[in-house]
Amino acid sequence: MEKSIFTKIMDGEIPARIEYEDEHVIVIHDIAPKARVHLLIIPRKPIPTLMDVSAEDLPLIGHIHHVAQLLAKKLELPGFRLINNCGKEGGQEVFHIHYHFLSGFYE
Repeated sequence: MEKSIFTKIMDGEIPARIEYEDEHVIVIHDIAPKARVHLLIIPRKPIPTLMDVSAEDLPLIGHIHHVAQLLAKKLELPGFRLINNCGKEGGQEVFHIHYHFLSGFYE
């Protein structure tokens, strides 16, 4: 299986502006932001789509939501949107699950 762009970023093959990272996730700035704050929360484990999440992955999904809380507090954001696109018909372009963390929408 070919590496996704996110795996290449985590492996240091492609540069990215990292906002946060730990042993389970990496958070990078989106290169085409749709809001003043547009980050991608990416699990280090390569799971193709949300439909491929197993019961053993549920703690990881919970951790992603916890990281969203940490980001909101760190960046002093009063609110945010957390989005996951699932599958081609759902708008997913990179088949390594990731969540868009957005706040401060453009007018």
